[in-house]
Formats: sequence, structure tokens, C-alpha cells
Amino acid sequence: MKTRAWGAGLAAVGCAIVLAACGQGNQYVAPPLPKVTVAKPAHKSITRYLEATGNTAAVNSADLVARVAGFIEQINYEDGALVKKGTLLFTIEPESYRVKLEQARAAEVSAEAAYKQAQAAFERTSELLEKKVTTQALFDQSFATREASRTTLERARSDTRLAMINYEYTQVKAPFDGVVSARKVSLGQYVGGTATPTVLATITQLQPIHVNFSINEQDVLRIRAARAERGARPEDVKQLKVEVALQDDTDFPHSGHIDYVAPTISATTGTLAIRAILENAKAVLLPGYFVRVRVPRPEQETAFLVPDVALGSDQGGRYVLVVNNDNVIEQRKVEIGPLVGALRVIDKGLTAEDRVVIGGLLRAIPGQKVDPQNPSDKTAAR
Repeated sequence: MKTRAWGAGLAAVGCAIVLAACGQGNQYVAPPLPKVTVAKPAHKSITRYLEATGNTAAVNSADLVARVAGFIEQINYEDGALVKKGTLLFTIEPESYRVKLEQARAAEVSAEAAYKQAQAAFERTSELLEKKVTTQALFDQSFATREASRTTLERARSDTRLAMINYEYTQVKAPFDGVVSARKVSLGQYVGGTATPTVLATITQLQPIHVNFSINEQDVLRIRAARAERGARPEDVKQLKVEVALQDDTDFPHSGHIDYVAPTISATTGTLAIRAILENAKAVLLPGYFVRVRVPRPEQETAFLVPDVALGSDQGGRYVLVVNNDNVIEQRKVEIGPLVGALRVIDKGLTAEDRVVIGGLLRAIPGQKVDPQNPSDKTAAR
């Protein structure tokens, strides 16, 4: 009997434990709120830019042509060589032109001697006429002889100059510093014997270099209005800095200044053509490159900035996620400006006190309450 009573007591205790355990398992425990990192927009001074696309062009590029006829006697450069102004590039059979120059000089010396003799005869006849020892007819004859000799001498001097020019043309030299293309003629080839000049090669100047780009009519009106407010003169435009980047550049490492603005807007495209000049000291830019161009505005302004990764986009445009006073996520439409490093300028849609979600974006769902966290680095958004 005692054994049965002991067993019944143990069973009762076991049932009580089981029932207590079942009661605790039915209680609901709410999951923790998702954590997101928030920061207020940075407020700082920025420089705005007028951005465009353009292309590079050589300041000088010229075809080297044969200006006299003859055989190519020497080619004095290597294809693609960088040469200085005045470097001898081609020699066109000079001997025949040297002989013609010597003949012209000899004819000039003879004409000069004849002129001196005619001048002396004229002076003697003048003296005799004053003494009334000779006739007017002899004086007139000596005067005509002297003038004819003078004309012959002038023609001889012109022939000498022309012969000298032709002789100099046998040496084709670089008209400016630049890179010479591959030669288009061979040694021993006859050139210059046709009505169309024979192209020997092409030389292109790389330093400095031009960048051509255009801006639209609205930008032109805005710039002119801003310039009028500052009292700037039209020639001050040429002092504006221009920054240029190639397609693989992350920044704008090349700089120069505007050196030409078209006087009229194109009726076809509605744009104004502008040209900049860059030093191009290391010849990184080559003619024909497609480049990105930006012109910094003279005045600076303050703006709100947020990390560019904090922005999203949908059919309505760009937006950021902000945490309101109740720690609930809101989607805020914004108008954006230029990128400044890793930060994006926000032109409209944010205030200085807004808490923008900059981390944990995948956990931030509009309308959902969150646990906002300040970034460990207080300057993360700056």
C-alpha cells in the first residue's frame, strides 16, 4: 500500500511539471527592431560645374608637300618622330637648283656692273651738258641707258631671290614642333612634277592642344545673366578654367582655359561652340580623343550632401530613406546635384535635421519602425 501511494505521488508531480512547461511555451516574444545607420546631411561649401562632352584637336597640323620638282635624295627622320621646328626632314635633289642660283647670282653681278657703268656715263654727260659741251640728245640717251640698266639689275636681283627660294625648297623642314607621320614617299621617288603638290608626310603639334565642346542655349543665357550681375567683361571669359578627363579617368586631371567662344549660336543644334587650350605637357592627350569637360563656376555655394550610396531610384525619380520622429522609415523624393567625391549634392527635398539612412538599407522598409543607430565615425556622412 505504501509503494502504490509513493508511485501516485510521483505521477502527480510529473503532470504538474509538464503542464507548467506547456504554459510557458505558448507566450509570444516580439523580434527586435531592425537596426539601420542614420546621419544628418552634411552642409558644406561646394563648387558647381558646367559639364559637357567634347573632343581634342591639334592646334597645328600640316601636310608637308614638295614645292619643287625633283628626286627624293634623303629622308632625315624616323617615322613617328617628335621633332623641333626647323628640323630637316626631306632633301629633294638640290644640285640643279644650286646651279640655277649660281647662274642668277652671276647675272646679277653682270647687271650691277652694267648699271654702274651706265650711271658713270650719265654723270659725265650731265657735267658736259652743264658746260654746254654736249647736246641734249646725248644726255637723254645716257639717261635712258642708265634707267634700262637699273631695270635689268632689279630683274636680276629678283631672279636671284627666286632661285634662292627654290633652292631652299629642296630642304623640307618642320614648320613647328610636333610628331611627323610615316613618310608617304620613298628614296629616289620623283616628286613635285604635277599640278597637285606631292604630300611627303604630315606633322601634328601635340603641345599645346585644343579641346572643342558646346553648351546649350539655356546655359548660355544663365551664364550671361550671372556675368552681367558680377559686372564681368566679355574678355573675362577667356580666364575661365577648364578641366578635362579621358574616358578612363576618375577625376579631371588635365586643366587649361577657354581661348575662343563662337560669336553666334548654331541655328541647327541650338548650341554655342567653345574651345579651350591645354598645355598637355606630357602629351597624354592626342587629337581625336573623346573627353569629358567641366567648367567651374566662379561663385561657390553651400549645399546639403549625403553619401551617393544612400540614394535610390524608381519611376518617380530619385529618393532617400529617412527616419522620422517616431523612428519609422519614410521615402523622401529629392532633386540631386553633382557628385562631390563619394557624396551627392541634394538640391531639394532634405533639411538639416533629417536623419538619412546611410547603412542597413536592405533592412529599411518604408512604413516600418526601426532602431536607428548613429555611425561609429561621427563624420561618416561628411
